Amino acid sequence: MKFGKYLDEQKKHLPSDYAGNCIDYTDLKTFLKRSVYSHSIKIDPAQHQALPFAQVVASRLGQLQSLEVEFIETLDQNVDKVDQFYQHESASLMTDDGSPLALLQRILTLERYVFLNYTGITKILKKNDRHSGLSLSDPYLHRVAQRPFVQGQDLTRLKLSVMQTIQATSHASPEPVSMSPLASPTSVAKHRSRSQNKITPHAALPPAYVAPNQKVLVSLSGPHGTDIIGAVLTCLARHPCTIEDFMLSRLYHNVTFGVLITLQSDNVTVFRDLADAAQRWDASLTFDVPDSQATEPTVRHTSGTTPSSPLTSVDKDEPQDIYLPSSLEEAPYKGRIKYAASLLNQNGLQPAFLSDWTQLLLKHHISVEKLARLDKHSVLSSADLRLSVPVSVDINQLRAELIELSASYGTDVALQHDDVFRKNKRLVVFDMDSTLIQQEVIDEIARYAGVVDQVAAITEEAMNGGMDFKESLKRRVSLLKGTSVNVIDDVKKVLTFTEGARFLCTALKKLGFKLAVISGGFMPLALYVKAELGLDYAFANQLQVSSDGLTLTGETTGPIVDGIRKAELLEVIAQSEGVTLNQVIAVGDGANDLWMLNKAGLGIAFNAKPRVQKEARARINQKSLKYVLNLLGYSEQDMEQLALEA
Repeated sequence: MKFGKYLDEQKKHLPSDYAGNCIDYTDLKTFLKRSVYSHSIKIDPAQHQALPFAQVVASRLGQLQSLEVEFIETLDQNVDKVDQFYQHESASLMTDDGSPLALLQRILTLERYVFLNYTGITKILKKNDRHSGLSLSDPYLHRVAQRPFVQGQDLTRLKLSVMQTIQATSHASPEPVSMSPLASPTSVAKHRSRSQNKITPHAALPPAYVAPNQKVLVSLSGPHGTDIIGAVLTCLARHPCTIEDFMLSRLYHNVTFGVLITLQSDNVTVFRDLADAAQRWDASLTFDVPDSQATEPTVRHTSGTTPSSPLTSVDKDEPQDIYLPSSLEEAPYKGRIKYAASLLNQNGLQPAFLSDWTQLLLKHHISVEKLARLDKHSVLSSADLRLSVPVSVDINQLRAELIELSASYGTDVALQHDDVFRKNKRLVVFDMDSTLIQQEVIDEIARYAGVVDQVAAITEEAMNGGMDFKESLKRRVSLLKGTSVNVIDDVKKVLTFTEGARFLCTALKKLGFKLAVISGGFMPLALYVKAELGLDYAFANQLQVSSDGLTLTGETTGPIVDGIRKAELLEVIAQSEGVTLNQVIAVGDGANDLWMLNKAGLGIAFNAKPRVQKEARARINQKSLKYVLNLLGYSEQDMEQLALEA
């Protein structure tokens, strides 16, 4: 809902003389659209290439000078109207000898009138700043803060004394009693000292007062960090309000501190105090009344960004279902699902990639709610984002587009649900060959047997999904017939662990994970890897040995650990450890790993074959396995701590 419509709706609930003395927001907005917008100092270079820039600026400023003066003069007339009406009404209230409850209701109505108009003044000033290119809001609002209708001291004292009378008399008599409009200065001072302006709700008070009244987003930005936080919170402590949420954004010394409050009164003196604090700390103050709170549950809106994130990416032409979220970090749109996106490139995230990535988000009307850097390199190489994704987005189509984007830049984008299970994984199951180790063990055995080329060709075909795994295993193992069993020990000596494998497994164990290797390779080598990396489980195929124990027979014994069997073993381990499949991570590279990658809550294709890259839900194409920790949201600082922990 646009503020003009919101103001018109609220004016319907005011007495006619109040409504008639509100600012003419629509007239002011029309003036800006008709005059100021077309002469903005925000200059489009394409429209003025033939003219010197200084000449264009001079022309625009000359035009804006008279237009802005006219705008300010018109706004001053509106402010004068509000201020004069306020002073007239507040003077009338001072002589009102009616019942305390009726008087209190009149006071609350006047406060509501002031709040709506003060909000309208700030809104129209923000529009002028945004479209003219000039920054007049701060100096103008500082002047307005000195006006009686913002100072509101007499009205505040009157309200406190009326409240005191109502609370004192309601216990003695169920009927309202007449009273002097102002209690003695001593009693008011005692009440102010005792309550610090915080009125305790009471059954005798009008529901419009004791119920939550108006949500307001306050933001203070400046170079003084904790001082700004303290300034805002100190101001809020002086006024009856509830803090719904807050957040802090820091860029070196400059911070923005945002607070979502619910005012328990429409008294605008809180903004006067905030304006004084902003001037004292050389900060910029903004406040906004979220339009969605004053509407029916769903409002069709055509623009907007969440105040908590400058990276929110919503197409301004796309209608959105606006609502007031529970957190300032959430995009304020209904019908959304939260996802985590991990961006990885060990050589650095290129600006061109980040640009195309952002355009992809815009295309699907996806909002960025939070952005965190995970690495500590000289260039940005790893980032974690929380996304707000419309339920209408086809996630499979989005993943397909992400694969294409990733391939274009050699940059991984892993998308997963941002829910409690992302942070509570408990079991990691690894493939062995070309995952925990860099080799395919059957190829290494074949190298000693002199049949490496034949075996490698079958292996490659199987890993790409061109041959049934059981058939490929049978054919490859048959080529090893007569090979000495001592070859297993020889292969152990040449195995090379993948970069980051030892660190990853050590770190995961420190975090309380259970680890397993489930391999289509062979058990003696899987047990060796299990011992070297400190894993908890190892499963693999078993080579049959001749009766004299000296040679391989060219066959296997026991169940074949193919893709389906891998998924079954994953589930068995999860059940034995008492974890759900949502708490399981699977990491592999070949087509026979797809079953377990899809069974796990997070399936990661690590430097995988093309088919696996396409079908897995997450991919890592960097050299090191340590990036698995990034997909869980762990930063490089976290990794350094894990490396140091005994």
